[in-house]
Amino acid sequence: MKIILNKRCSALLLAGLFILQPAHADPYAKGSKIKPFQAKDQHEQAFSFDAKTTRFLMVSHDMDTGKKANGVLTTLGKDYLSGKKAVYMANIHGMPGIGRTFALPKMRKYAHRIILADDATLIADFPEQKGKVTILKLADGKVSSVDYWDPATGSPDALLK
Repeated sequence: MKIILNKRCSALLLAGLFILQPAHADPYAKGSKIKPFQAKDQHEQAFSFDAKTTRFLMVSHDMDTGKKANGVLTTLGKDYLSGKKAVYMANIHGMPGIGRTFALPKMRKYAHRIILADDATLIADFPEQKGKVTILKLADGKVSSVDYWDPATGSPDALLK
């Protein structure tokens, strides 16, 4: 009796874990519709993704790539991203508190806007290539192409057309 009860409890527990686990689709690809999302920028200003006004969505997945991308974007000027109707988002999910203590003040010094992705499910929606910034070209809120920019090799100009 005890063994049967333990097996039933184990089965229920496992079933419950699978039900509670969030289902996650594959990362965005050509033809995918971008889900609405909200976040804050490096100045703690609210940001809501607007599919009608955004042509490019750029995402850096790691700190090293983000630093390189911020360096390049700084040289391109404060209005570069807005002029291209581009949004730049940096993954800060998983950054420890001590890291944020130093990273966020540095980010505030950049003139361009950096949307802070602090949600694992949000960042998981974006495809990734190590050491590169993901660039999704959008048309009416849907992905028309997926490209990758290596900020160590120069400007993203060729990809933001």
